[in-house]
Amino acid sequence: MDEKTTEFPGREIPAENMTEALVSLENLAWNARQIRQRVGEKAGIMGIVKANAYGHNVHKVAEVLERSGIGNFGVANIHEAIELRTGGALKTTATILAFSSPLPSHIAFFLKYEIDMTICDSRTIQTAEEIAAAQNKTLAIQLKVDTGMGRLGVHPSVAMELLSQIDHSPHLELKGIYTHFADSANNEEFTKKQLAAFTTLTAEYEHRAGKKVCKHAANSGAILSKPESWLDMVRPGILLYGYHPAKNSPFQLEVKPVMQFEAKVIFVKKVRAGTTISYNRTWSAPEARYIATIAAGYADGYARSLSSRATVMINGKAYPQVGIVTMDQIMVDLGTEHEVKTGDKAVLFGWDGPSADDLAGIAGTISYETLCSVSSRVKRIFV
Repeated sequence: MDEKTTEFPGREIPAENMTEALVSLENLAWNARQIRQRVGEKAGIMGIVKANAYGHNVHKVAEVLERSGIGNFGVANIHEAIELRTGGALKTTATILAFSSPLPSHIAFFLKYEIDMTICDSRTIQTAEEIAAAQNKTLAIQLKVDTGMGRLGVHPSVAMELLSQIDHSPHLELKGIYTHFADSANNEEFTKKQLAAFTTLTAEYEHRAGKKVCKHAANSGAILSKPESWLDMVRPGILLYGYHPAKNSPFQLEVKPVMQFEAKVIFVKKVRAGTTISYNRTWSAPEARYIATIAAGYADGYARSLSSRATVMINGKAYPQVGIVTMDQIMVDLGTEHEVKTGDKAVLFGWDGPSADDLAGIAGTISYETLCSVSSRVKRIFV
């Protein structure tokens, strides 16, 4: 009888998963320690857990990071912030900053769930003050300054006007001022210009206001390359999950991959010479050989652009993936002799196979996207 497990009342599902993403909480904690050792005790750390913690599970990741001494978290928007605040993982009243500029209809939810809101423009300040005043509450905000990323934020030349407006809004509390580097892992000169613009602004504000404010700018690239940018807090993202933002970083941390993407072999067959495999018949067997079908495709996060270009590990041996990657399966060439059988585990990327960096390089993308692309139907297993 097949092993079964019950996850929902009245419904039984198989215990054996077709695809799994192993998430090493030990490696995550290790990476957090490496970052702390790098920046020392002076700078705070904001753990970046947007996009479901880069696909790793925001609740498990936040729980581990909080136990590691991290009390600040960065997410993409109010929806992610509410998910983290109400999910039960955080045991303290951690600070959660939502990076996106809010829609007016979202502002009340920042108050309700005690989320730090990003401010980029005067109109949002006015609306936020009105909403907070109507509830007789104080809304925590952080000003985003666009020093060169060109995505969100106020230009440094007009930032002082917004800071003055905030200071004259009695129901708004300025918790921080931050910026984001566009190319900190590669372009030192441009990063220097961004940092100079930011620190000039913040120094002027602190002098005029007669108070200090939390200043943060350093992403993973700057943590590695620009200690002078660490300021009051750093914001590691990809480093937490075991990868560097660029291979040419002047300083490399000994971080470990946190995710391993695996799938089951579901079929093995012998084919004749000339047999074509998958859509569009782009690959044909040069001689009689064995082909394995693996239960993962682009709907699981294995990019179609990897077709006939990557390898997978089965029982400790690398095999080439052949033919077009399909939605739910890929095929691999086992050669003329093999010991692979149905039910064996194939490692698509992780500590026992090619890295997410390896696959990203083949696909023409970055490890961030490779990790975030592992879809929700891939079962997360915490190890």
